Amino acid sequence: MTISKTPEILRTVAQVRQWRQSSLSANSPTVGFVPTMGALHAGHLSLIRSSLQHNDRTIISIFVNPSQFAPHEDLDAYPRTLDTDLQLIRDTFGGLARGVDAVFVPKISEIYPSGINLDVSQQRGAFVSVLGCLEQLEGVTRPQFFRGVATVVTKLINVVMPTNIYFGQKDAQQCVVIKNLVKDLLIPTRVNVLPTLRELNGLAMSSRNKYLSDDMRLRSAVIYKALRTGEEYYESVKEKGEKVKASEILEKIRPVIASDKDFEIEYISINHPETLDELEFVEPGVGALVSTAVKVPKENSNEKARLIDNIILH
Repeated sequence: MTISKTPEILRTVAQVRQWRQSSLSANSPTVGFVPTMGALHAGHLSLIRSSLQHNDRTIISIFVNPSQFAPHEDLDAYPRTLDTDLQLIRDTFGGLARGVDAVFVPKISEIYPSGINLDVSQQRGAFVSVLGCLEQLEGVTRPQFFRGVATVVTKLINVVMPTNIYFGQKDAQQCVVIKNLVKDLLIPTRVNVLPTLRELNGLAMSSRNKYLSDDMRLRSAVIYKALRTGEEYYESVKEKGEKVKASEILEKIRPVIASDKDFEIEYISINHPETLDELEFVEPGVGALVSTAVKVPKENSNEKARLIDNIILH
């Protein structure tokens, strides 16, 4: 007989801490944690599956973090699909004996008890910056983004106290920031980074894909195709035992994306996989993070959706 499991919905920090204490009391020593901002898709579900496989208990958070948004960014426009998200979790994992145990859905006041202003100059209270790996790449156009990520992840880890925490490789810079955060603040949580989940045509799964028409989803597959073109060039030179010029890899990637005149390349960058220092040469054995951000037309709109993707060279 299949045992149906319905996750607890926790709304307060106190409730999560009580839940975590009960996990210890019930001799469930390992807790996996998947933090999300909702609008769940197959990529999130793959993180949850990994947590269920490797932990005694699993908790998810759904929280649209305001400190990641600048004043000019429309926080209110971010998709909030809580009922749909909870139903997806129930439908996907509810029939499992070891299903999702809890979903943390806090109000902003629970996470930011001193309040939160989107204007950094007006903010008060404690915030976390991981210097050296938040200023480049995504940090150029969104300078407060990773400060907000580091702050909320620190808070959530302090609340949940997970054994393992799970992220997707698609958000590569975020993963580097969090790995350094956990290392430097001596946090006893293991950061697990899972491969990017992709649609059949190679497009990285993202909540932002819902803004695209079917045609644009097909055309946007060229982003991953371009990255793979750069990877193939790197592998061909690497076989000769030589360092590979980053500029030559970029020369292989850029024209593939630029072949679609409706696409606007924000950046293509090659960086050290741990420090995010920009590289002149890619050294086999050290490798590199090759990442890009591309703006593509939204469906029935004059605006563009901003898609990010990356690959790791080894």
